Amino acid sequence: MSVNERTLRCSPDDVFRVLADGWLYPAWVVAAARMRNVDAGWPSPGTRLHHSVGTWPVLINGTTTSLEWRPPHRFAVEARGGLIGTARVVIDVTPSARGSLVRMTETAVSGPARLVPVLPDLLLWWRNTEALRRLGFLCEGMAGGVR
Repeated sequence: MSVNERTLRCSPDDVFRVLADGWLYPAWVVAAARMRNVDAGWPSPGTRLHHSVGTWPVLINGTTTSLEWRPPHRFAVEARGGLIGTARVVIDVTPSARGSLVRMTETAVSGPARLVPVLPDLLLWWRNTEALRRLGFLCEGMAGGVR
């Protein structure tokens, strides 16, 4: 399991505005290469993002299903990446004096990371540190914040 936190200089509503736009997914999720489709009604629970992970010429089609959508506090998804496995990702957002504290918790549900957890947990921590940095750029930029 990986738990990462970052304080963003924007409101929780600004964070959820970015999370609600499924087409922005590859802009902040590390290894998401492209969007293939976004279900109508995203991010209502049960709707899905259809994306690819990896880099050309090795791309794996995957999906991310919304499990919980409670703006501006909590968002939970299940991300499926074929042979890479499945993960549950929870994003909790709390107002802070500087804007918003964003906590991302990712747990491997199936696949290689589930079998040998220590090394993948370190890689998830690094990847999610970068994902929160990218999410911050989007949220703060769209809110007109200083980068």
